[in-house]
Amino acid sequence: MTDDLASLEAETVAALSAAGDLRAWDAIRVGVLGKSGRLTLLLKALGALAPEARRARGEALNVLRDRLAAAIEARRLALEADALAARLAGERIDITLPPPPATEGLIHPISRAMEEIVAIFGAMGFTVAEGPDIETDWHNFGALNIPAHHPARADLDTFYLPPAEADGAPLVLRTHTSPVQVRSMLSAPPPIRVIVPGRTYRADHDATHSPMFHQCEGLVIGQGITLGHLKGCLIDFLRAFFALPDLPVRFRSSYFPFTEPSMEVDIGWDRKSGEIGGGKDWLEILGSGMVHPKVLANCGIDPREWQGFAFGMGIERVAMLKHGITDLRPFYESDLRWLRHYGSNPLAPAMLHEGL
Repeated sequence: MTDDLASLEAETVAALSAAGDLRAWDAIRVGVLGKSGRLTLLLKALGALAPEARRARGEALNVLRDRLAAAIEARRLALEADALAARLAGERIDITLPPPPATEGLIHPISRAMEEIVAIFGAMGFTVAEGPDIETDWHNFGALNIPAHHPARADLDTFYLPPAEADGAPLVLRTHTSPVQVRSMLSAPPPIRVIVPGRTYRADHDATHSPMFHQCEGLVIGQGITLGHLKGCLIDFLRAFFALPDLPVRFRSSYFPFTEPSMEVDIGWDRKSGEIGGGKDWLEILGSGMVHPKVLANCGIDPREWQGFAFGMGIERVAMLKHGITDLRPFYESDLRWLRHYGSNPLAPAMLHEGL
């Protein structure tokens, strides 16, 4: 090999060794093998040589081109390997370390209350059922034995929507999650054991009411179901949710169109301090009762063979009581200071043992 070719090879190898990244490497590649590269220009100059000299010179240039191409490719692979190693070292984390304290992305207290409710009733064998927010009048009222003159059907209490074009039946934003109970009874034969958490809508707005709020209702249908089952289920739930094993619970007779007999459920509290489980006062917490025979019949279930109980509660209400929140409106105001105070760690999901 002539001196100029040996010099070109030595200079290229030295430059490749000094290249610290792929950008410098690419500049060397283009400078040697590019359209105007040093080796490319030498190959283009072969046409000016005599035939014998051209043959010898061309052979030497081809050998050099192969050697330089191999050296350039090897350096590329080495630089890419170094870059990957540096990236892996920079992104390495120790998965055995505990996570940092959560300062963003906390779980909203409504979502947290839902998680706790689902965890407690899930341990009792309940499954979660869901349904549409826009319901027919029959699912929301008629099937539940709510008469046409009932105040809940008034425009001042319920958000009505234009009728569906198919049959002209009125549509409503569901005023409770009870329509999902109806759908559960229509879609599957008993026995049934479901809870229904979800959004509901009523034309009301003040410190303790919102046009959109959340409810959780429960339904149990089986043979030989009695008030004793209802009372035991709700007492266990309330004591687990409020983490008070001796929480006083009282059942008062009441009236709901869809249950018979019907009962309001109260828990012990102190009117002056607001302490749950303390004092000699009572606070209404939810409604319940045995499923009305007409409701069972409306859903195709023989009330002479099957019995059941149902209950319902406002999720905001139980969350307010548990956390000592006195105003409903901050739940929906997106105040980050409020959310940071009442939010829950997303890496600590609700566990049943927290309330038992």
